[in-house]
Amino acid sequence: MQPITYSRVTDPATAVAAVSADPTSDFLAGGTTEIDLLRQNVLHPRRLVDINHLPLTGIEPTREGGLRIGALARMSEVAASPVVRERFPLICQALELGASAQLRHMASMGGNLLQRVRCSYYRDARSPCNKRDPGTGCSALDGFSRGHAVLGTSRHCIATHPSDVAVALMAVDARVHTLAPDGERAYAFEDFFLLPDDSPHREHPMEHGELITAIEVPAMPVARRSLYLKVRDRESYEFALVSVAAALSLVNGTVADIRVALGGVATKPWRAQRVEDFMIGAPANRVNFAQAALAELAAARPTPMNAFKVELAQRAIVRALETLTDDGTGSPA
Repeated sequence: MQPITYSRVTDPATAVAAVSADPTSDFLAGGTTEIDLLRQNVLHPRRLVDINHLPLTGIEPTREGGLRIGALARMSEVAASPVVRERFPLICQALELGASAQLRHMASMGGNLLQRVRCSYYRDARSPCNKRDPGTGCSALDGFSRGHAVLGTSRHCIATHPSDVAVALMAVDARVHTLAPDGERAYAFEDFFLLPDDSPHREHPMEHGELITAIEVPAMPVARRSLYLKVRDRESYEFALVSVAAALSLVNGTVADIRVALGGVATKPWRAQRVEDFMIGAPANRVNFAQAALAELAAARPTPMNAFKVELAQRAIVRALETLTDDGTGSPA
């Protein structure tokens, strides 16, 4: 690992000014991913600006029934918050299933959204990777791709987005608030994560030196009946092969409101719009759930190694919605 200059700031504007003025600098929060990538020679900042002392913590319920979560709030703090557990159980479950206890105590909410992809070729500095070194190619296309994406891919990248809580936040229409050199900005979650297309190295619309300050979750009564289902190779601690964030509201057995997002299968947290469109106003039963899931995965472009994810995702969608329909507790069966 190359020598790095370290500084600590206590004011958001100072942090933004320090990083935006130096293209070789970067913010340091929990560091649970960043430090690993520094050691692996994947990231090469010459200066780290420690933002852990900025006043960007806290979990504030809004009068309307939503939340405002500070970017430096730790994953464990948000998961344990009574108001989050009451209003948005899918967020708590996604956080608790997203990492080990040690990582949850260190990792920040803002940093979790910006964590780099899990692709082993990205993390191997010797392998061609368009995310790490644009124009060199995507090693996963003809390589080991069992854990890679089947939705939102391009000929330049098929890496899966790694965050669990981002999937839950996508389902509930969250917004990301930032501080840029020219002032405050806000991004809808759908716009905050970019598809790889021809520029896979650009994962977010933020400019260099732009700092996440908060995550806003709007009031959403349907989210009180919600869950996060994660299917993985081992239960103890592992990335998702497929995950489903779902919220459901029924009136006389018919779907009145529904929110669904997928993880583990796409290059960004994937809003399952086709599932939602199919199910609104439809009877809540297994046949309709399966048809909606089939429509959502119709656009999948798997590799021979990860083709199993298509059916697995369909089954996970059905299981998540049946769980919410059967007992309404939001607890996976």
